Amino acid sequence: MTARSSFDAVLFDCDGVLVDSEALGLDASADYLRGHGLDWSTADLVRIFTGLRDDVFAERLTAAYREKHAADPADGFFQGLVDARRSLAHLLTEVAGARAAIEATPVAKAVASSSRAAVLEKKLKRTELWALFEPHVYSAEVVDHGKPAPDIFLHAAEMLDADPARCLVLEDSVNGVKAGVAAGMTVWGFTGGGHCFDGHGERLIDAGAERVSASFDDYRNALGLGG
Repeated sequence: MTARSSFDAVLFDCDGVLVDSEALGLDASADYLRGHGLDWSTADLVRIFTGLRDDVFAERLTAAYREKHAADPADGFFQGLVDARRSLAHLLTEVAGARAAIEATPVAKAVASSSRAAVLEKKLKRTELWALFEPHVYSAEVVDHGKPAPDIFLHAAEMLDADPARCLVLEDSVNGVKAGVAAGMTVWGFTGGGHCFDGHGERLIDAGAERVSASFDDYRNALGLGG
């Protein structure tokens, strides 16, 4: 099997696949939320919220807050959480092996992410991955519905002039896997990020991933690109 013969394009999620951002700030976020009565572990945060567009994340977090407190969050609640997560942004790195794997992938490539466009650009430029994809870096801001809806993956495929059925999606989140499956694409789960706890790969398979790559060496070997 080779990438060129199996797929016309590979669509990469960003957070937790290309950049190790999901792991950064998890403890700070969990501490912040516990201070507001939401007693979630870091593993809970990954399981419940990873892969969601900001507006969907905010809706679900607000619903959980209301269930706990019978009231809406106070002004500044969400900004406080953002500040907690961003406190370690200067430590952001690429996921191990990402650059080499991107450079080795011989078909069309795009980033299809739930992050806001400005934040997405900042992360990819900080880790020096931006130029490997530009201009094919797409934020879910440009579509009507975020993951787990298929919109962002279908948009990326359209911009690459690629048949969705000939696209491979690499995703670390259940919501992202569901989005890729809904788009009619082949989806591989990815657990090479620092946020992937025990059982995460099994959850990705349950969501519809055909296989799980535990690292970019696994990804490259599965596509016949060498480790």
